[in-house]
Amino acid sequence: QVQLVESGGGLVQAGGSVRLSCAASGMPFSSYHMGWFRQTPGKEREFVASITWNGGSTYYADSVKGRSTISRDNAKNTVYLQMNSLKPEDTAVYYCAADLAGGLSTRMYHHWGQGTQVTVST
Repeated sequence: QVQLVESGGGLVQAGGSVRLSCAASGMPFSSYHMGWFRQTPGKEREFVASITWNGGSTYYADSVKGRSTISRDNAKNTVYLQMNSLKPEDTAVYYCAADLAGGLSTRMYHHWGQGTQVTVST
């Protein structure tokens, strides 16, 4: 019933930018906390950013703080992740997640998208 579809990933040059989108359906979007996570082969899925249900609070991993912005448009049922000054270590599959509570851990989210690949070349 709940469906999250990520888009906007691709191949970008180091120092460039990407804007990821996550379109949600099958749920009251404005009631959910939203998060972005990423995963690289051989590593566990890690927290990137999150935003509360009304956009009042945002949280970022130290690795992306200062160069990333998470935002949401409840009228469009969409959450965004803008990342600038991309580094090769940003290469990963980026996942959108939703939960009524939210947080900074993968265990706090019960709904996940299928991910979008971001590859940063040197």
